[in-house]
Amino acid sequence: MQKRLVIGISGATGSVYAIRMLEVLKDTDVETHLVISNAAEKTILLETDRSVEYVKNMADVVYDNENVGAAIASGSFDTIGMVVIPCSIKTLSGIANSFSVNLLIRAADVVLKENRTLALMVRETPFHKGHLRLMLQAAEMGAIIANPVPSFYKKPKTIDDILNQTVGRMLNFFDINLNIFEGWSKEDGERAHKLLEEERKQK
Repeated sequence: MQKRLVIGISGATGSVYAIRMLEVLKDTDVETHLVISNAAEKTILLETDRSVEYVKNMADVVYDNENVGAAIASGSFDTIGMVVIPCSIKTLSGIANSFSVNLLIRAADVVLKENRTLALMVRETPFHKGHLRLMLQAAEMGAIIANPVPSFYKKPKTIDDILNQTVGRMLNFFDINLNIFEGWSKEDGERAHKLLEEERKQK
């Protein structure tokens, strides 16, 4: 059976991450099931040069966020999990408290209760204690908290490099490896070891 991945886009800044994920999954064997909040539709228009229709057309299946009776609202609908990218604090709060007021949060709740992978790209800064408690609560329920924190050990040259690294790492949680970024390698480890040894000798 084809892999089904649920992708939720909430209204936090960073919709470009979701767009890139949909783009790289478009011609793969992963079937994408998309749900977008009303706030996310506005964020897409504010932050990117893409239309909401473009984003929806990247997915295999699109759901109305108000339709809590959709397929992805049921645990009997088999998926490999869900990513909420980006995940607003409001959406995080709904997930952490099992307050399923819309399809996006209900789908995430289903993924948790079925012991499937749920990755939340929480997008806010700085965090106050309430935000941190919500992330801890979601993590204790089984969610992966994966804030968009780029790495620079491969010396990214463009925004696309940063997007690909973050999106690629998110997809790795679902055993989806598209080789869209360079991970830490044996050679990197050897180079780091050499630098550390040289530093020790200088002391």
